[in-house]
Amino acid sequence: MSRVVVLILGLMASNVFMTIAWYGHLKGFKERPWLLVALVSWLIAFFEYLIHVPANRIGHQVLNVGQLKILQEVITLSVFVPFAMLYLGEPLRWNYLWAGFCLVGAVYFIFRG
Repeated sequence: MSRVVVLILGLMASNVFMTIAWYGHLKGFKERPWLLVALVSWLIAFFEYLIHVPANRIGHQVLNVGQLKILQEVITLSVFVPFAMLYLGEPLRWNYLWAGFCLVGAVYFIFRG
């Protein structure tokens, strides 16, 4: 499997953990003490880091740091929007589309030439 494929799969998997850690508590844990929620989020984030750090190390062998960061942001939005809609019940907003267009521009500029 190519390093870029491993990088993308790793970043997607780590983003699922990150999104759950950062936003998952907003739906079902509103009555829980924030400190407990923070500790559980840190535990989830631990697994995110176990995936994210190796993915970035692999990715840095074929991409520069700027390209890694922009790729990360594109993947973040592609994971966050379905999560927000399906799990949190947020409506699809035009802002997500406009943010996506901005990221397409960022991808163009960071990967050109």
